[in-house]
Amino acid sequence: MVHSIHRWMIPILAAGCLAAQVTYTKEVSRILQTKCQQCHRPNDIAPFSLDTFEKASDYKDDIKRVIEERKMPPWKPVAGHGEFAGDFSLTQEEKDQLSSWVNNGAPKGEDSDMPEPLPNRGEWVLGEPDLVLQIAESYTPPLGKDMYRCFVLPTDSVDERFVTAVDILPGERRFVHHVILYLDTSGKAEELDANEEGPGYTCFGGPGTPIDASSIVSLLNGGLALGGWAPGTRPAYLPAGVGAPLPAKARVVMQVHYYARGGTAADQTRVGLYFTKGRPERRLIYFPIVPLDSRGRVALEIPAGVDKHAVTTEFMVPPLLDNHVVNVFPHMHLLGRQIKLDLIGRDGREQPMIYIDNWDFNWQGPYTYTKSIAAQAFSRFRLSCTYDNTESNPRNPNNPVKTVRWGEGTEDEMCVAFLGVTLDFLRN
Repeated sequence: MVHSIHRWMIPILAAGCLAAQVTYTKEVSRILQTKCQQCHRPNDIAPFSLDTFEKASDYKDDIKRVIEERKMPPWKPVAGHGEFAGDFSLTQEEKDQLSSWVNNGAPKGEDSDMPEPLPNRGEWVLGEPDLVLQIAESYTPPLGKDMYRCFVLPTDSVDERFVTAVDILPGERRFVHHVILYLDTSGKAEELDANEEGPGYTCFGGPGTPIDASSIVSLLNGGLALGGWAPGTRPAYLPAGVGAPLPAKARVVMQVHYYARGGTAADQTRVGLYFTKGRPERRLIYFPIVPLDSRGRVALEIPAGVDKHAVTTEFMVPPLLDNHVVNVFPHMHLLGRQIKLDLIGRDGREQPMIYIDNWDFNWQGPYTYTKSIAAQAFSRFRLSCTYDNTESNPRNPNNPVKTVRWGEGTEDEMCVAFLGVTLDFLRN
């Protein structure tokens, strides 16, 4: 009787195992859609797409390897240090499912289990922008050195509008180190452009345009108004009710940092702007947190041969400037290993805002909080950066190693967190 029961259980257990088998159509395709296909799609930054079973199957061993090595997906913030929208890190269950799928020979499954394919948005991740701005004439950066070039992009806007998302498509990703978007309403940028031959003008240190001293917003953001781009940046919409102002008749001044090594080519970077549907309640402004010396000057020095050199700076929120932090964009160069930002309240309590413990210059960008973080006057932002300036750091651009200081060149370093905030007293 016992043996008879065991014989009956065998096909039941086998059917249960078959039903539990991870397949591409049921589980894997959904994981790839939500966590991978924003980059692994045709003509985007990833080297191959993962939008079909055949492509996923071809790369199944690579998928398992990069997940085990924590190289992919390239979600950098450490869990527990801020909660961010659009988190595309893998859960442990998703990792286990992908590994199981590969280990079992990457079965396809039933076609009827497939989800609807993601919409084809073309070259723009968020779909066609409301306004596309482009360098009027392509520019070829000089070979073998850093070049900061500013390009004036007229918007032809008659009325003030508000931007909810920005996407930037570098023409030559090999040479574009980063992009920052400034605004100019004075006409100075066009004057600087006209005084220099070729498209754009040289602009180390900033766009060279005046800051409106009568506006607290302009003083805080220094003209930086629409964010920027760095390798790995993925565009995202701002939360509902928030928009970055684009003044009437403003010029977008696009500062591009080029670093052409091993060859050069013509670049024609484009900017896509997405506008709010109505007038938002809150205006987003950006301001940077950087290390300063006792005289208020940017100060950073990383000694040669030190593998864990730490730099820490604090910024106190001025009186009457209570604000809410909407997003954060951490930035370092090649020696960076860790970057951490905390908010210390007036009562001394610390709130983690972001922590990246494995910095990679090729994967950076803005991170938008699921819920904005209140920063009251007299609370403090504390920014910490850690660097590896040794020969054993494979990313160290200097041979032999040398003391590295703050600078705009690729072989220099930075420690900065750009905060996108809304001021509590400022409402539309």
